Amino acid sequence: MGEENGNGIATNGLPSIHTQKNGICHDDSVPTVKANTIDELHSLQKKKSAPGTPISGTQTPFTSDPERQQQQLQSISASLASLTRETGPKVVKGDPAKKLENPKTIHQVSHHHIAPTIAVSDSALKFTHVLYNLSPAELYEQAIRYEKGSFVTSTGALATLSGAKTGRSPRDKRVVRDAVTEDDLWWGKGSPNIEMDEQTFLVNRERAVDYLNSLDKVFVNDQFLNWDPENRIKVRIVAARAYHSLFMHNMCIRPTPEELENFGTPDFTIYNAGQFPCNRFTHYMTSSTSVDLNLARREMVILGTQYAGEMKKGLFGVMHYLMPKRKILSLHSGCNMGKDGDVALFFGLSGTGKTTLSTDHNRYLIGDDEHCWSDKGVSNIEGGCYAKCIDLSREKEPDIWNAIRFGTVLENVVFDEHTREVDYSDKSVTENTRAAYPIEYIPNAKLPCVGPHPTNVILLACDAFGVLPPVSKLNLAQTMYHFISGYTALVAGTEDGIKEPQATFSACFGAAFIMLHPTKYAAMLAEKMEQHGATGWLVNTGWSGGSYGSGSRIKLQYTRKIIDAIHSGSLLKAEFQKTPIFGLEIPTEVEGVPSEILDPVNTWSDKDAYQETLLKLAGLFKNNFETFTNYKIGKGDNNLTEEILAAGPNF
Repeated sequence: MGEENGNGIATNGLPSIHTQKNGICHDDSVPTVKANTIDELHSLQKKKSAPGTPISGTQTPFTSDPERQQQQLQSISASLASLTRETGPKVVKGDPAKKLENPKTIHQVSHHHIAPTIAVSDSALKFTHVLYNLSPAELYEQAIRYEKGSFVTSTGALATLSGAKTGRSPRDKRVVRDAVTEDDLWWGKGSPNIEMDEQTFLVNRERAVDYLNSLDKVFVNDQFLNWDPENRIKVRIVAARAYHSLFMHNMCIRPTPEELENFGTPDFTIYNAGQFPCNRFTHYMTSSTSVDLNLARREMVILGTQYAGEMKKGLFGVMHYLMPKRKILSLHSGCNMGKDGDVALFFGLSGTGKTTLSTDHNRYLIGDDEHCWSDKGVSNIEGGCYAKCIDLSREKEPDIWNAIRFGTVLENVVFDEHTREVDYSDKSVTENTRAAYPIEYIPNAKLPCVGPHPTNVILLACDAFGVLPPVSKLNLAQTMYHFISGYTALVAGTEDGIKEPQATFSACFGAAFIMLHPTKYAAMLAEKMEQHGATGWLVNTGWSGGSYGSGSRIKLQYTRKIIDAIHSGSLLKAEFQKTPIFGLEIPTEVEGVPSEILDPVNTWSDKDAYQETLLKLAGLFKNNFETFTNYKIGKGDNNLTEEILAAGPNF
């Protein structure tokens, strides 16, 4: 606007515009923001809160906020205590990147820490900032700001990278063999438990704790395992990455503010220092990766791998040890419940259809992977699902597809640089792409994730040899035999033409995670099935009419009809006939399934080839089972083992 000439006319010839306070160009009806700087304005944007603060209106007596915070910090400091120094580090809540308004408050909060008297180093002069039970939104901000390879996808999920390791490292997993575990755990041939001594564990623990204490900040989650409130386990996860904290936020059971208020000392602690390698010159170490479990100390240490699944499955191993001690059976299974309260357990190795068949729109999902069976019924161990994403599509897996939204962690997926749309068929990083999301993201999840005693126990096998029936009813001994065997067949690679299938056996359908001898879990399963009248079924989701390459895979619609008939109870009323060799009871008809495929011999044009393949598979079962034949359940009584043996193939 030009200058005025004194007559209300601007020097550019246009009339000047005057605005008074109450004119139409000015509005003071909204008071101005009470902030002198941008930082002050930002401080008004965020409402002050803390996980564990009481919900307004609650009558529960709560500890005062400073006292509660002090107790939490004392507990976390104790968790991070080094073994060569008398106390843990000085810890303070909050992000070190944020400006501290009053530095004195740190010393007031942390005044309970005594200066270390042994091996004082520069680390004793610094604070370790604790980011405690952050929300998914806060963890997103931390990941995107500080962790390379973290991005928000088009659906709102957090895409992240697990580093060089994109799967578990079972050969690098160690369990401390001591007075506590010597007689309890399964050691030796066939066992997943590779031993280490306590001294080596403590060396690795010190390495992990020193690494975590050297960082400006660590992420701490206090959460639960097991939806059965009487038998839940309190776990603490101390990690260096926001990705790991968000993963465990999703996979464990999230405490309410009141539960967090009274959390106290954890029952089990994970130290995830995965970015830092173990020392390969340390006794028992075979690589720079080491995942170590000490059941006496109730601690787990992770070095040299950032794959989040190590934490999930490590805790599953802990539950496989702790729960049977309480007469509770821990199970690597899916679990769902019908509208009438009938519960089914689904066991099966990778590729057998466990996730697909346990996800049923007509039934409630109790859980997809880890469960407990107690005197009261079944309960999910976890608070989330860890689904495979390779070749995921909206058509095949709508529930999983729709669960991949804000709050979900997407591991090692490939996405479009501009649109951030994920290409689930792209295996550039790994074939083992995964999504971790809270179980409530599944629409028909049953919350809380508990149910009555199972009616049906379904063992799934993808038999690429093509000789197992589509469905068989099992007696108790047969259920134990096939449960201990944990059979499926992998289809071999086809670089040099089609090769024959490879039989895979994994005891209790989860050998990598069990801690006790398989027969102990099998005996508990049989006891509970007998007590509560559950029926065992063997369902083949693999080939019919020949082995892989000559036969064809049993149609999913037929398998679904079989599962429906099991759920409804109609299959129990069918007529059954016994097969040779394996001695399986097979139905003569199932509604919606062609009767000729129910007995596999009918579908093979070459009967001699069928007989030869059947004997071959029976031999593989026998060879595998030799690992277990010399083991006695209990002291002196070997009848049960002999009964299980007799339930296997006879030829």
